[in-house]
This record gives sequence, C-alpha cells and structure tokens, in this order.
Amino acid sequence: MQKPTPERLGAIANQLRILSIASTTAAGSGHPTSCMSMAEIMAALFFSVMRYDPHNPQREDNDRLVLSKGHAAPVLYAAWAEAGLFPVEELYKLRRLDSDLEGHPTPRLPFVDVATGSLGQGLAAGVGIALSARMTGLGYRTYVVMGDGEVAEGSIWEAASMAALLGLDSLVGIVDVNRMGQSQDTAFGHEVDVYVRRFEAFGWAAHAINGHNVREVLHALQQAQHTVGKPTAIIARTEKGRGVSFLEGQPGWHGKPVEKAREQAAIDELRPYAQSAQDVEIERPAGRTYSFPPRAPFEPIAYQMGANVATREAFGAALARLGSSEPRMVVLDGDVRNSTYTEQFAEAFPERFVEGFIAEQNLLGMAMGLASRGWIPVAATFACFLTRAFDQIRMAGISQLNLKLCGSHAGVSIGEDGPSQMGLEDLAMMRAVPGSTVLYPCDAVSAERLTEQMLDTDGIVYIRTTRPKTPVIYANEEQFPVGGFKVLRSSNNDAATVIAAGITVFEALKAYDELCARGVSIQVIDAYSVKPMDAEGLAAVAARTGNSVITVEDHYPQGGLGDAVSEALSPLGVSVHRLAVNGLPRSGKQEELLEKHGISARHIVEAVEALVPVPA
Repeated sequence: MQKPTPERLGAIANQLRILSIASTTAAGSGHPTSCMSMAEIMAALFFSVMRYDPHNPQREDNDRLVLSKGHAAPVLYAAWAEAGLFPVEELYKLRRLDSDLEGHPTPRLPFVDVATGSLGQGLAAGVGIALSARMTGLGYRTYVVMGDGEVAEGSIWEAASMAALLGLDSLVGIVDVNRMGQSQDTAFGHEVDVYVRRFEAFGWAAHAINGHNVREVLHALQQAQHTVGKPTAIIARTEKGRGVSFLEGQPGWHGKPVEKAREQAAIDELRPYAQSAQDVEIERPAGRTYSFPPRAPFEPIAYQMGANVATREAFGAALARLGSSEPRMVVLDGDVRNSTYTEQFAEAFPERFVEGFIAEQNLLGMAMGLASRGWIPVAATFACFLTRAFDQIRMAGISQLNLKLCGSHAGVSIGEDGPSQMGLEDLAMMRAVPGSTVLYPCDAVSAERLTEQMLDTDGIVYIRTTRPKTPVIYANEEQFPVGGFKVLRSSNNDAATVIAAGITVFEALKAYDELCARGVSIQVIDAYSVKPMDAEGLAAVAARTGNSVITVEDHYPQGGLGDAVSEALSPLGVSVHRLAVNGLPRSGKQEELLEKHGISARHIVEAVEALVPVPA
C-alpha cells in the first residue's frame, strides 16, 4: 500500500491542529496549544506508522497508543475522527455532558485503554500493555506520548527502569518537549540532550529529533521498530501552539482555548497548508489472535479448625491454587513476596509473575496496563506502601479496570516494626475509590474464600491481610459472599452488638467470653465485607440489641470500619460507638499495642459496660 508522503503528513498535522482549535473553542475550554505541539507526531503515528483497524479500536493485535499527556485529548480525538472511527462533527461536542469526548481521555471511549490526565502515569501503563503483548505473543507495538513537564514525575523513571529491565523493545516512549509548562518553562526547556542522556542512563535507546520535521519523526519511529532488546525514547523538540503566530511559543496560553473572535484568524493561518486524512489507507495488523483458556475448577485447601495461620499465608496459598484454574491471573509484587506470600504463585507460575521491586507507583501502573488487555492482575505489597500509589489506584477506578489489590501487614498488630510499616489508612483510601470492593478476612478459611471471591468480583477489589497468625474459626465449607457478614456469637438476650473485622474479631471473641463470665451476653459480628456492606442485615441484628452498636478496628478512626457501619446504620437513627487506633503508634508487641491504642478485649468490655448495665 502507498503510505502518505512526509509532505502529506505535515498537511494532516495542520488539519489536526485546526480540529483541536475548533473543538476547544466550541467547548470554551481545553488545551489547544498542547495539542498543536504534537500534531506531526500524531499524524505520523496514526497515518503512517501504527498498524490498527480504524473501525475496531479494541482489536487485540492493534498497535496501542497511550496519551500520557492527557490534557492533549482533543488531538487524539481529532486523529481518530480523521481515521474514520466517528464523524468529525462529534468533535464539536468536546467536554459536553452528553459526549464521551471528555476533557481528558477515559475508557468510556473504545480507543482509550487507561484513563490519563494525572500526569506521569502513562508510561507505566504502557509497560503493562507491552508486557501483555509479549505474554500473549500478539506482537503489537505500544506507543506512549508524554509531555516534557510530566517527565519530572518519579513514576516516569520507575517505569523507564522497569521497561529496560524487561527489555521491552516493542515499547516506544515519545516526549513532546515543547518547553512550556502550565505556569512557566519546564526545568530543562529545550535542552533535549538532557532527556536523551537520562533515558540512555536507564537503558533505553534514545533519539533527539525536531518534532515538527516529519522526516525526522518517521526516521526515529523506524529506528525504534528495528531496535532489539531495549525500549526506545524519542525526544521531540517542539513548539507549543505551533503554526499560529499569536500562539506559537507564547506564554499564558496553557489550558486556554482560542476565543471565538480570533478562532478564524488562527485557522486561516493553518488552512492553506492543511489536508484531511480521511482518504488515507491505514495499514491493518497481521491478524494474530489470542484466547485465554477457560477457567477450571478451584480445589480449596482443607484447614484444621483451631490451627494458627496468618491470613497473608492463606492468601498466598489461595493464589497458587487459583493460578491453576484462572489462566488470566497475573501476580505482581513489590519485593515483599516472602511477606505477602505471593512467592507461592511465583514458584508455581513464573511466567505469570512480575517482580515490580520497590516501585509501587509503577507496580500499579503496570497492573493497569495488564488489566486493560484482559488480564486479571493481582498486585500485592504492604498496605502502607499502597498509599504512595493511591493516585494510580484512583485513576484505575476512573478507568473502570478489573484490578485486584492486596495490602498485607495492616494495623498496629504488626508489632515491633513501628508506625512507618503499619497500614492504618488503607480502608479509608480503598473505600473512597468509586465502585471498589473492600474485603477483610480474619482467618485462613475466610482469606481463601475471599481471595476466590476477589477474582469473581468485577472492578477494583482490595483484600486486607494481617501479619500475625490467627486461629481458624470457620469450617472449610463456609461461604463468604461479597456484601455479607457473619454472626459469630448471638443469643436471645444480647445486651450489645460488637462489629469487628480481621484481627479485632478475636479481641471481640475474648470480650464475649469475659462478659459471659459476668452474666452479660453480646452479639459478635465479623464484618468481612467492609464495602459493600449489608445495611439491611446489619440493621436487623443491631435492632436485636436495642441498637447498642460498637465497632472495633485496627485502623485509624477516619474512613474505616466504624465509618462504614455508621453510613449503613445512621439513616435509621442508630448511633455507632467506635473503637479505633487512637494516637500515633510506636513499636511494641502486638498485645501491648492493641491495648495501648484502645482496641483490645478490655477496651471492648469497657465500651459495653458504658453502654449497658453490667452486673458487678
């Protein structure tokens, strides 16, 4: 097939500029100048280099494009419109409530794999997408377009390191060095050699080019196709607002559309040199396909009642067993596999295990990319270390990805390691993600069942595991549906309802025994599903004890189990008395810390005594 000449591609670039200006002016907001600097790059990729089906963006062997500089979404939308996916007229609905052409790309659009716009995340997603191409043997190439401003983000360099370590030669990172950030020049301006040296230092092949010279753009992309054993970085020197005299290289235009009165003047400068791409024949992929094998039955472990097993151990054992039944599952870990127990999966399925090392933002970014290509990634690390990757988790929620997370070593119950290692904010963090599911097992059986449920539940699912060993209290046949809870102790004359989860279930059971010895009975609930929560069911059990409800959790008071129960019961006028970690923890033994921070059995007994009369 005849590919467009460099001159024709330059004309297509101007057409993309015109559409970017027109759509943002119609919207009354947007980033047209950021689109204009990368127009030649987009024209070359879409109409000469990438192999894809323009009418089927999700075809599995299409080359993939991640627009990490998501604020340049209008030029991405313009390229797809020019490729024929949807009418050009749709561009004028940009940023409208009735349009999926949002201000930054989201997977509501079939050609967007992951949501972008929170800068610094696209390269990590690209690493995951490129890794998927290798694992499936599909052979597509992955292109990630970044802005020079976002290259200041450490997450970019985490991803750069991993891409080189994995030798992902199908991955191409393109940096649009237009020099201008939002409020001032970027750190290195047009010093493209700085970026070249940095990518080379991370193990990439790197090329500096004039990003407005189509021949140079094409040559660099062709070099990337012939580079073996390492990813390629193309550092493109460009001008913000290229092609329009009153915009090009001018400060103060970031995030501002061209006002209606000047729109025509801007377009008139570009129109003589612009040409539509709608007659360009786009090269289709080779037609490779990949089908995941069907899921097979899962053979559970038979745990002995009363045996002491940490939930993190049971989680790891469940992963290894599930690996035999679910071929789509891939596990990622942040250099703590011998603590999260993902090492069991790594030993059984090394081809589906990714060691992410101590780079949690990239770990989650890779998981996002893998999830976008049909895998079920399970990313595990200490609960406290997931907090540094919360922005990636947040964007995964916006992307509506099928992503599974495990946070181990949660709470003060980890003991001597001290507060820097104690996940005490994670339940609040994960509950806040739209559409998320939050699970918190207390013993080995519930951990295994909930790990299985995690894979069967769509969307982002977080499972919280603990460091200490706990006794098995459930029979192996017990089921744990998402959204449910378990009544562990109950009678016809219970004075209060104590709702616990994870490690505090056992403190609640101790309190039950102590109160029974005093002639007082309480109802003990294991709230293993923190989100969603069965509000109707909880209301029914709370009513049996006159709505005297106490929650106890190994988490800070804000946003955890207590808040979840309060949200469920407050519409009914039920007040919830909350026991949670008070104050800043320090190193100590598990029992000492539970006692010091107000969540031990003694504190539960005292809370019950404060609510209801207790015989002397």
